[in-house]
Amino acid sequence: MSFITSISRTGVACALLVSASVHSEVIRFQVTESAPAFEGRSFGSVGSYLRITGKATIALDPADRKNAVIADLDKAPRDATGKVQAIADVVILKPADASKGNQTLLLDVPNRGRKLAPQLFDDVEQPGANRAEKSADAGIGFLQRQGYTLAWIGWQSDIPSEPLQMALLAPAAPGVTGPVRNEFQFDHLTNPIKTRLSADIADPSTLKITVRAHWTHERQVPAGLTVKALDAQTIEITRPSGFDAGALYEVTYQGKDPILHGMGFAATRDIASFLRHDLSASNPLTVNGQVGVTRAIGFGVSQSGRFLRDFLWLGFNQDLQGRTVFEGLMPHVAGARRMATNFRFGQPSRNSRHPQDPAWQIDEFPFTYAVLQDPVSGKRDGLLQQCLITRTCPKIMQTDSEHEWWASRASLLVTDPLGHHIDLPANVRAYMLTGTPHFADPGKKVTSSPMMALPVNPMHGGPPMRALLTALNAWISQGTEPPASRVPQRAHGTLVEPERAVPLNIPGLPFEALYSKAYWSDHSVLPPKVLGHYTVLAPLADADGMSVAGIRALALAVPRATYTGWNPRALGFGPGNLYPLQGAVVPFAATRAERQSRQDPRLSLEERYPQPANYV
Repeated sequence: MSFITSISRTGVACALLVSASVHSEVIRFQVTESAPAFEGRSFGSVGSYLRITGKATIALDPADRKNAVIADLDKAPRDATGKVQAIADVVILKPADASKGNQTLLLDVPNRGRKLAPQLFDDVEQPGANRAEKSADAGIGFLQRQGYTLAWIGWQSDIPSEPLQMALLAPAAPGVTGPVRNEFQFDHLTNPIKTRLSADIADPSTLKITVRAHWTHERQVPAGLTVKALDAQTIEITRPSGFDAGALYEVTYQGKDPILHGMGFAATRDIASFLRHDLSASNPLTVNGQVGVTRAIGFGVSQSGRFLRDFLWLGFNQDLQGRTVFEGLMPHVAGARRMATNFRFGQPSRNSRHPQDPAWQIDEFPFTYAVLQDPVSGKRDGLLQQCLITRTCPKIMQTDSEHEWWASRASLLVTDPLGHHIDLPANVRAYMLTGTPHFADPGKKVTSSPMMALPVNPMHGGPPMRALLTALNAWISQGTEPPASRVPQRAHGTLVEPERAVPLNIPGLPFEALYSKAYWSDHSVLPPKVLGHYTVLAPLADADGMSVAGIRALALAVPRATYTGWNPRALGFGPGNLYPLQGAVVPFAATRAERQSRQDPRLSLEERYPQPANYV
């Protein structure tokens, strides 16, 4: 962030004085564009859609206990009424005839400013998923044919607002300083390399840097390793010899003027509540004095799925009038992780991967929804704890790719911290999309990468996710119970120690039991001090190397290859670690003779499907 931007953030609260609404903390909703979406394309009985873009201004009272959880809110500049303001980008897609919609608001929490629900549910590739302008931008039109009203609210305050990137302009806490730590893994050998820090530097003399091949290795400061500040937030790192492209660089420094990233939770709460309940003409969902939606589902992918888990845990599913914000929550590919957002010098963009620190704030207890005792930290907590107190708990479907069970500690959803089986609460379901990577574009083909040891898994999660969203909407609207959870479980024998999860005798499938561990650290010191660890387990695989439990799509149910949720890093890019976000695919031998020559225990295609009709 530049010094100029820091000043503008500091002054944002004082620059936007408008009359406050008595009904909501949304004090202004400005529509900047309203136009037909998808070139006027019609979607069955629902008809055409409108696309509305705008900006919403929120004003938060730091004295309100529902806002007090936001880090440093009491240190931010205030407007004339004593409140702290922020401005969020908002985009809405709604049926042109509200009476033809299904009355459900599907709020897709942006991932790094992007709209991902259309990619997953409608098979739309970017940038079309972000535009909603051309007819093709609706893809197969599943969400529109179902009649959903869709909304996106900018919540992330460490990215700029751009035409295809939604953000929140939140203020900073001026004059506040403190320690900051950033980790970088570049996956290339450019030297020197410029990069941006997560916060402004208070004193360039405090910049320090170390390097190591893996988080478990000792930090080093070898000859040739240097770091210098180029401006308030940009640094240049000169890299030493002897480390490959996957090396881990850690930069620490004294930061200043932290942005109030936690206001993103309040923006989502207040604007969602405004869209659902405000009957004034300023609400774009209000028609003839009535709002066209009666319930809401919060959906998020990866970063924004973790956002929803924190949103629930921090108590934001209760609005300022005590109402439930979302009747349904659908965090996707979040694993057992949360966010490093609602902290001083928080890092909303951070997603530590396998060779990086597994004990950051995003990976702290609680991991699951039930309220449990943590034997490591001594805390008693759960993601549902706050909503149980306020009686605002939603129906929850957490959906994860198989990758999350290797890289994001998803086993801790269904075990206690010591690895013992637990039952999920009655309002929670969990599903694993077996054999899938973290996230794949629709229509993706098998590819290879020099950074990965194996061919890249192209599996797209659209078909089961469409079915599950339909089931969640029926659950909150009609009370229809959804399918039982479909995940690996300790009690079923399908969740085991990672070292024995996958057969070791499959040629071309180099299994090394690589997975992300879980630790608890003291973050009040730099570097943080590890205080304890949690038990992480992995999905049991069959003789073909594919996980037994979960939802097995056709590519696994009638396979022609082994599909995994993990893929090791290749030589030169941090071998001995998982490559982030990806899975692998290893084809079966074509014939029995070929299989035997390879000593491959997996049946060949010839043995599985003697004739094409057998495969069909």
